[in-house]
Amino acid sequence: METPSLWVMQQIFVTLILLIQSSVAVNRDNFKTCQQSGFCKRHRAMTPGQSSYEVLPETVNVQSTSVNLQLLNTVTNVKLTLELSGLERSTARIKINEVEPIKQRYEIPVGDVLVEEPKRQGLKKLEQTSQSLTLGIEKNKIVISFKPFRIDFYTEDEPVVSINAQGLLKFEHYRTKQEAQPEENVEEAKEGEEPKVGDENAEEKPAEEEQKKEEEEPDLWEETFKSFTDSKPHGPSSVGLDVSFPGFENVYGIPEHADDFALKTTKDTDPYRLFNLDVFEYELYNPMALYGAVPVMMAHNEKNTVGIFWHNAAETWIDIKSNVADKNFFSKVADFFKQDSDIPQTDTHWFSESGVIDVFIMLGPKPKDVFKQYAVLTGTTPVPPLFSIAYHQCRWNYNDQDDVKNVDANMDKFDIPFDVIWLDIEHTDGKRYFTWDGNKFSHSVDMINNVASKGRKMVTIVDPHLKKDDNYKVYADAKSKDLLVKNKDGNEYDGWCWPGSSAWPDFTDPEVRKWWESKFLLSEYEGSTNDLHTWNDMNEPSVFNGPEISFHRDVKHHNGWENRDVHNIYGHLVQQATADGLILRSDHKERPFVLTRSFFAGSQRNGAVWTGDNIGEWSHLKVSNPMLLSLNLVGITFAGADVGGFFKNPDPELLTRWWQAGAFQPFFRSHAHIDTKRREPYLLPDNNMKIVRNAIRARYTFLPYWYTVFYNTYKNGGPVMQPLWAEYPEDKLTFKMDDQFLIGPSLLVKPITEQGGTGTNVYFPGANDVWYDILTAEKYLGGKSVYVNAPLEKIPVFQRGGSIIPRKMRVRRSSGLMHDDPITLFVCLDRQGKASGDIYADDYHTFQYQKGKYLHRQFSFSNNKLINSNADKNGSFETKEWIERILILGVLKKPNAVAIKIGNQQQQLAFGYDPNTSLLAIKKPGSKLQEDFVITLL
Repeated sequence: METPSLWVMQQIFVTLILLIQSSVAVNRDNFKTCQQSGFCKRHRAMTPGQSSYEVLPETVNVQSTSVNLQLLNTVTNVKLTLELSGLERSTARIKINEVEPIKQRYEIPVGDVLVEEPKRQGLKKLEQTSQSLTLGIEKNKIVISFKPFRIDFYTEDEPVVSINAQGLLKFEHYRTKQEAQPEENVEEAKEGEEPKVGDENAEEKPAEEEQKKEEEEPDLWEETFKSFTDSKPHGPSSVGLDVSFPGFENVYGIPEHADDFALKTTKDTDPYRLFNLDVFEYELYNPMALYGAVPVMMAHNEKNTVGIFWHNAAETWIDIKSNVADKNFFSKVADFFKQDSDIPQTDTHWFSESGVIDVFIMLGPKPKDVFKQYAVLTGTTPVPPLFSIAYHQCRWNYNDQDDVKNVDANMDKFDIPFDVIWLDIEHTDGKRYFTWDGNKFSHSVDMINNVASKGRKMVTIVDPHLKKDDNYKVYADAKSKDLLVKNKDGNEYDGWCWPGSSAWPDFTDPEVRKWWESKFLLSEYEGSTNDLHTWNDMNEPSVFNGPEISFHRDVKHHNGWENRDVHNIYGHLVQQATADGLILRSDHKERPFVLTRSFFAGSQRNGAVWTGDNIGEWSHLKVSNPMLLSLNLVGITFAGADVGGFFKNPDPELLTRWWQAGAFQPFFRSHAHIDTKRREPYLLPDNNMKIVRNAIRARYTFLPYWYTVFYNTYKNGGPVMQPLWAEYPEDKLTFKMDDQFLIGPSLLVKPITEQGGTGTNVYFPGANDVWYDILTAEKYLGGKSVYVNAPLEKIPVFQRGGSIIPRKMRVRRSSGLMHDDPITLFVCLDRQGKASGDIYADDYHTFQYQKGKYLHRQFSFSNNKLINSNADKNGSFETKEWIERILILGVLKKPNAVAIKIGNQQQQLAFGYDPNTSLLAIKKPGSKLQEDFVITLL
């Protein structure tokens, strides 16, 4: 019998992967638990107590913006260096490293995650004794205790963050393996067998019992998981630190996990894990790692909001425990604990496989302050091109050009607007990215142009794995220029992914990223046009035959760094290079759109993110809300979940409810697995199709508001889709809510996520607020929970009283055809008869807005006057958009007349009034959007 070729075997392997994906839930055995991770096990085995580290007082050096000092491990005599620096906007940074490492430890280069070297701010030395150093930064105070070492942060004399209060600082320093003798220089020794401070041989001769203990550790220099062996040429290198939040019950963030928004204690589970992995059909409500990692956590209570950013790209685990704050300690330095009742505290323990300890403390004190503090560090989402925040139609795969043409035509036939149609991996020539299948997509340019003629775009998938084929020009070019990731022996790394045997460009190298950018030029990506945008999938990276379906940890990257050092930023850098490639293609004129599955802190600068391979089940619809809230909280604002679920065949009711929810989430795309039934919205039963069409059309009417919200978050940081406590920080009832949310400050959304649901309890925040149903104009008073009817045709959405929202009510086939359409202002008055809002406009697709070519207008209503004025004199833009109608809700009586004044010209306007809904409709004021005017109710 003839032996099958390697290519045939690879195709069989890939086919098996596909079959597994279509039939089996996540296989937990493919992914490590903490017990199977040597460094996780070592850190978690530590017992909270008095730290073995102390500050060496003679090394303390206080400068104008920083403090430098050394820490001594009194068990091993190993010294560490610590720098605490004050940063602008009430932020501090703590960096801990070895004093003299035998090898440089990895630190993320400035520009990859941090937008620039953070600007420092003055630290005021308030007091120094033999036991502590007290510093001031704005309205905050920092106390460094020397023996044992800990750092406490206070906001207006209330403790909010404590570092090393649990004594869990651990820093595994690099070392040289000694053959045929016990390893020296270990970090921890058995209690009672401490080397003496000043003993010149102490560092070289750790306690005998500790030597024996290390000899028994099987994973210090080499670690095995399943059939994979991970070499560790420099031995253990992990770092860990505890961070406590006194006074806080709730912490949030550290995505990505399919879990509740308010993070849970890990007392009886593994820690939350941050290690970018390809996990299809992921399980819900557990701390397993998923596709992305943002090591940012926020703590919130009714008085304060604080945050920390763990600036480390290695695999990271975070333990969370509920506790009671230590009154005895804080009573020495603050009046915080005068009350008799116990004060809650959340203790967290962070540990990473390698790198240094580099943590930013963001001191708020309010949610929007922390959002801004983090945005200053890692940037915000640039204003997306308008088409990208409209509706996207996708599946794996649209078969050919005729299929694309028919989907496009049917969406028009059934009057369902959409802006983008997507092509998955089957559009390529044998999974070779930047190519087309010559039989199915022989006239790709014509196909894209036909779609673009209706104001639409296309997206194709471009994954980072390259088929190892010397006749494939992208791979051949990368190989010839030595741009590919290497294995531990320095040879080209080989793994299996969709094309079979594959190689990966080393995106940690800036020169490789420049090379990748060039591949998007029209001359390089043949068959593409400027209307084609990009989707980066499998960029964790996914390696079908690798450990945990990813790279080996000892894979070599730029400058000799191992994958264990850089793993979590690989996908982030893929998306960054892709976005820069699309910008290069347009000669830096057009805004790109790039969707990524893998991400890290700072990925918000590069485009959109989605929650990966979810399942078409009600539970996955429900969990999409807390997942997206978590992403938005840490800056990943342009985020969504596959509408309908990637796997399985949901019934029409679930699909209908999912489209309704997706219409009010930042990134709005339907997507499905290749083995699912076709589920374009026009294929639904007639009644469901009409409901879905209305939901999609509602998305289009709100595009001016979405666009304005994205602009404001670009300027100021913060979420697009936000928890209620971000706007109502003192309302304790909102702290654990994740089944309803706000879009911007003014839209409250409560998706129906239960099968058969025909109504839901909606909590309306703000005891003095009022909320209006966007469909019925029914009024709800704030500060209470109310049951709201929500039959299948309705998604509960409410506009906040006191807000003005711009909408475009002439829905066309795509957003591109609506650019110049008129605006309707929805003015919802608060209990004082006031309202305010804004609208942002530009050309919707270029970078000219960053050069002042934009329009930002402010609307305000009070004393029966509606005023349109300029919100930003730095912007100047002429638009054809005009105000067609104004609807004012909450007008208690019919006015005698309505007049508009533009410049010196005044005239009366036609209007109608409905006393049942208190709705005043002002018809055709006819003002250009950029014109100042005053409309008066007489």
